[in-house]
Amino acid sequence: MTTYQPVGDAWLALADGTRRSIVERLARGPAAVGELARDLPVSRPAVSQHLKVLKSARLVRDRAAGTRRVYQLDPTGLEALRAELDRFWAQALAAYAKTVEEMEGEPS
Repeated sequence: MTTYQPVGDAWLALADGTRRSIVERLARGPAAVGELARDLPVSRPAVSQHLKVLKSARLVRDRAAGTRRVYQLDPTGLEALRAELDRFWAQALAAYAKTVEEMEGEPS
């Protein structure tokens, strides 16, 4: 039996395909656990555990709606992920530009 440990790192949380599927589904709008479980090949309790990991990583948040919990994406965690990706992309572009400049400066 696999147990899901909450992680504080969004990248680790997204390393799991089921959690990525949940995030993709929540990008279309809020949903309860039962709605999410209908579209996934895992049990409802497993979806709850995946949501717990995503919540710990600040990628989703929840609210009470009667007897259900409704989950949605957490913009704060997603903005942090986006900022990291933007930083990596800027570094990669700068390294590429430097390489091109160095290659252009080499004699043929």
